[in-house]
Amino acid sequence: MSEEEIKVIARNRKAKHEYHIEETYEAGIVLQGTEVKSIRQRRANLKDSFAIVEDEEVFLYHLHIAPYKQGNRYNHKPERVRKLLLHKRQIKSLIGKTREQGYTLIPLKLYFRRGIVKVELALAEGKNVHDKREDIKRRTAQRDIERAFKDRQLNRY
Repeated sequence: MSEEEIKVIARNRKAKHEYHIEETYEAGIVLQGTEVKSIRQRRANLKDSFAIVEDEEVFLYHLHIAPYKQGNRYNHKPERVRKLLLHKRQIKSLIGKTREQGYTLIPLKLYFRRGIVKVELALAEGKNVHDKREDIKRRTAQRDIERAFKDRQLNRY
C-alpha cells in the first residue's frame, strides 16, 4: 500500500488527558469554500468541540474555524454546526454506544488526507479526578525510570 500523506491541521491535546479513548473513526466533514481556505492557513481549533448523533446523522459542535480574510460577504460563521460523513453502519454503531451512560464523541485531530479535510473522531468516556492523577503518576514514574536507565547507560550513576 502506498504511503499516504497526512497533513495535521489541529489536534485536541486535552482529549487524552480528559477521556479514556475506546475507539477512533475517520470522518469526512461538510465545509464551505471559505472554511477550507481558512483551514489551509491552519486557522482551526478543536478545543471544547464534540459530536452528537441526531436523526441518524452526526454533527460536530464548537469547531472553531476563523473567518477567511479575503472571504468578504461570503464568509462562514466561525462556530457553526458541521455535518460529519460516516458510513451508515458506523453511525448505527455509534447510536448504540453513545446511548450508554458516560460515552461521548470527541474529535482528536483535523487533517488533510489526499487534499480532503478529515476529522479523527473518538468514542470516549470521561475520566475521574483520581484517574487523571494516576496517569500523571504513571507518566512521572516512567520518566524517572527512563532517566535512571539513560544515566546508567552513560555511566553517570
